[in-house]
Amino acid sequence: MVWKGILGFDYGIVLAPMGHDISGPELVAAVANAGGLGLLHAPDWESPEKMKELIRKTRELTDKPFGVGVLLPFPHKENIKAILEGKVAVLQVAWGEISKEFVLEAQNHGVKVVPQVGSVEEAKKVIDAGVDAIIVQGYEAGGHVIGHDCLMSLLPRVVDVIGDRDIPVIAAGGIVDARGYVAALALGAKGICMGTRFVATQESYAHPIYKQKLIEHDETEYTDIFGRALWPGAPQRVLLTPFVRNWKSLPAHENETNQPVVGRSLIHGVETEIRRFSASDPNPMTTGEIENMALYAGQSVGLIKEILPAGEVVKRLVEEAQRLIQQRFNGESF
Repeated sequence: MVWKGILGFDYGIVLAPMGHDISGPELVAAVANAGGLGLLHAPDWESPEKMKELIRKTRELTDKPFGVGVLLPFPHKENIKAILEGKVAVLQVAWGEISKEFVLEAQNHGVKVVPQVGSVEEAKKVIDAGVDAIIVQGYEAGGHVIGHDCLMSLLPRVVDVIGDRDIPVIAAGGIVDARGYVAALALGAKGICMGTRFVATQESYAHPIYKQKLIEHDETEYTDIFGRALWPGAPQRVLLTPFVRNWKSLPAHENETNQPVVGRSLIHGVETEIRRFSASDPNPMTTGEIENMALYAGQSVGLIKEILPAGEVVKRLVEEAQRLIQQRFNGESF
């Protein structure tokens, strides 16, 4: 089957490492148990003990391999040390440059390195660093968007740059169903990485209202109003809620630091105030104005109609992609 075998996993379906803690042990284990690659999200501050705890909890829920995603703009050296010592299968990194030495150190620990890129230039750099696979993120993606090109144009260009090197490409951005999966395969990807579809699952550590809004809304907004102070220069795609519609022309000098508190949460065990325009997405421990927070979502959110078990999402993707290829494209002429 064309969608099997990526990085040694049963299926080329990757759970994006969604923060702050949305892709927790329960969701990661569910995806892993279904044959996909689940990625935990490392804390965005140095917390190696919490990182070890997340890895331990995930291993209690699955005997399958999984990985961890790390955002390089935030403190991460001790977290990565804990990840390598934990010998997870994959270290996913994003929003930063990596060296050959960085990659080699991870590989010497038996950990594969998979960066996420948003341009051909970034792809060329990580290829030279010797990475094991590449996630290519299109502009359609939910959450923080690293590039400006849509997946349809960016993905095949990166595939062509890789050429005959043994570096699988994983497509990310606006994929929620088998049609998107098959389209990514046709463009040269060996797998897909999904965030929004997995937020809308039973095991996702997202607030129930957040999950419900993914079902209700079908429009998103590419913006920079959330988390300007915490993470400047990192635009994001969120649901086009009434709050976002009212504030999408927020003056450039405004950010979350001088805004009123609209909620509170417990994130990786840390009590957190959530101010208006905070980058924090709501988890089940979050209280306050949930609908006015950062509800990250990709452009294809309108295709999501129900909250499913994560394992069922993986199962349906594989079965429907297989059916689509066999019934619609086998032997057809165009």
